[in-house]
Amino acid sequence: MSVTIKDVAKAASVSVATVSRALNGHQNVAAAVRERVLAVAAELRYSPHHAARSLSSRRTQTVGVVLPDLHGEFFSELMRGIDQVARTRGQHLLVSSYHGNPEEQGAALRAMRGRVDGLLLMSPYVHDADFLARNVDASLPLVLMNAGQGRPQASIGIDNYGGARAMVAHLVESGYTRIAFIGGPQDNDDASERRRGYRDGLAAAGPGYEPWELPGRFDEDSGHRAGQALLALDVRPDAVFAANDMMAIGCLYALGRGGVRTPADIAVVGFDDIPLARYVHPSLTTMRVDIAELGARALKTLLDIEASGARANVNGALIEPVLVLRDSSASASSREPTMRS
Repeated sequence: MSVTIKDVAKAASVSVATVSRALNGHQNVAAAVRERVLAVAAELRYSPHHAARSLSSRRTQTVGVVLPDLHGEFFSELMRGIDQVARTRGQHLLVSSYHGNPEEQGAALRAMRGRVDGLLLMSPYVHDADFLARNVDASLPLVLMNAGQGRPQASIGIDNYGGARAMVAHLVESGYTRIAFIGGPQDNDDASERRRGYRDGLAAAGPGYEPWELPGRFDEDSGHRAGQALLALDVRPDAVFAANDMMAIGCLYALGRGGVRTPADIAVVGFDDIPLARYVHPSLTTMRVDIAELGARALKTLLDIEASGARANVNGALIEPVLVLRDSSASASSREPTMRS
């Protein structure tokens, strides 16, 4: 016999209306009550009635996509890849973002229950197993994007660590010795792996290469502030590796406004190869990630799981970044000799 909302209400010692509000993410439910209802619903494997109606017609032909944000070229490219596959496979998309707020993301995930056949999720909170248990129906097919390796769920990601090491190796081979790094958000897996690759890349280069790190948030503004901080120094790096292109572009602009020539004085490189990277001046050397392909592969994997009813063997599958050389970096032998204050 299927579990009903009345069963959940009885087990949680609350009203049916309270269960409905808690499961649908309404704010007028006390946090402790919401947690109890979610825990009971997960334990009883309750599916809302609209999910049961979907099951009676087999499928909703709808996929849920929950992302950290929808702003910026990275997410635009990611959604482009997802949308291309959705259109060719006759799927609808239900898309939500949570702007870095775990409560908002939990509400977004709970709102997907019974409305979608499967879920694509990019989140820094998936390392907390309880977070997924509280907010995602265990019976719902799920593919994580950029969630790191070693997780039990199917996942597709980018080899951020290998890509960062490859960029550092390129800069070292090009003759740069003082390589600064603009990092990303502390709770972001991409940022953590790129930082780790930067540090290990410098360690592999030898004792003369020391980490030089500046904070960033994966946006142009934080890259611009990092560039301004470098301008204020008496001794500056000869290369800046930003953990994504948006920060690299912000840094490039700040350095240019401060009279620094790129790459003659300071090289600037990024990561992702967003479409804008080739059109800034000078054009940006970066690690190309096929962001649209990441989204496309994630949705293809999810649809394969839905079709087979079994977990696909894609845990920790990685897309390899490719070095793209443009004008913002040059070999040491081709750079003009300069004097620094």
